[in-house]
Amino acid sequence: MHRAAALAAGSTDHAHLGTQLITLGVLFVFAYVLGRLAKRVGLPAIPVYMVVGLLASPNTHAFPLDFQAADVQLVAVFGLILLLFSLGLEFDQDEFFGSLGKLVVSGGTYVALNLGIGLAFGFWVGWGTREALIIAGMTATSSSAIVTKLLIELRRLTNAETPMILGVTVVEDIFIAIYLAIVSAALSHATGFWPIALRLVLDFLFIVLMFALARWGGKYVSRLLKTNDDELFTVLFFGLAVVFGGIGEEIGVTDAIGAFLIGVVLGATRYHARIERVTIPLRDIFAAFFFLNFGLDLDVAQFGGVAWVVVAAVILTLGLNFGASQLIARMNGFGVEAGINTFVILQNRGEFALILATLAVGAGLDERLTPFAGLYVLIMAVIGPLMAANSERVNTRIRKRRVRRNLAKAAALAAASQLVEE
Repeated sequence: MHRAAALAAGSTDHAHLGTQLITLGVLFVFAYVLGRLAKRVGLPAIPVYMVVGLLASPNTHAFPLDFQAADVQLVAVFGLILLLFSLGLEFDQDEFFGSLGKLVVSGGTYVALNLGIGLAFGFWVGWGTREALIIAGMTATSSSAIVTKLLIELRRLTNAETPMILGVTVVEDIFIAIYLAIVSAALSHATGFWPIALRLVLDFLFIVLMFALARWGGKYVSRLLKTNDDELFTVLFFGLAVVFGGIGEEIGVTDAIGAFLIGVVLGATRYHARIERVTIPLRDIFAAFFFLNFGLDLDVAQFGGVAWVVVAAVILTLGLNFGASQLIARMNGFGVEAGINTFVILQNRGEFALILATLAVGAGLDERLTPFAGLYVLIMAVIGPLMAANSERVNTRIRKRRVRRNLAKAAALAAASQLVEE
């Protein structure tokens, strides 16, 4: 009797698995179709995956399929881990330590302005102190994935201001690691000054040790990775990314930062290029699960309750980033045009905002943070690339206007000189 019931349950689960696989496959094919359309107008993949998840969400009822976020939750975690692992892999230590002073001043100024005013905005919203910390983090830093992708697709890697932009993203990467440690401590169940202080000390020790290992232990780590078998090599680095993600989660700096830090370490080895070659396709497919999963948790009906906050955050982000970009451009000896190029690239927001929203949900914070993050990222991930694709036209107009102004000044001076001579 029990055996028959077990067989019946197994066949039901098997049928359910088939339905899930078909559903997931249809979602990805649909994402491909939308992605092709988005590419034509210069949009990145992040908002596309989120929109597909949103349409497939049981809260939306806009897609004729039943699919739950829990069905892909573990795979989505792998996506988050590989996103941050890849980010750590691309971290340029030589550039960071070689230009430490300049990077800290310009990148630190950019982050400090965005974080400070973002924190004030978070308190102004009035959802709570811990919620203000989350909102400040969401509005403070750029999406490294979108920034890098835009620089490549718009062929701006050789632009004079690009090293400055990449320098700012490097500082933002460090800031993200530290900020997530702080936020994780703030969201933990620890009470009292000393338990929280001890947790922060442990978090920072872990971060410092991992950076020290990356800086001085590259050759020793390279020995661990020594194998000519690509399959075993892939299994090893994926295992390390997941293990350190778990270590990061256990000690309180989150799985994302654990993965980021082991990425920094492995990026310092002589196998950097080989790891990157294998990581990129894995990262792209698993990251699609992460963004799709976040979209599945969204509810369009909740957007109305946060719409005014999102609009205010978008306006604040655009205005603040324009001023901050012009400031750091001037600090580095660039003009208005380079400042505009910096602004349209660095204003993009993406994965970090969604990571913070995921943390907030796990900590039981205000439920409005999820629709806020979703709508905010969707809008910024659409506005940013569109503005970046058209910034050269704006700069061309500025150059033409400057030429006309200079010609007018030259003509006025010539006329004045002629009057003096007469």
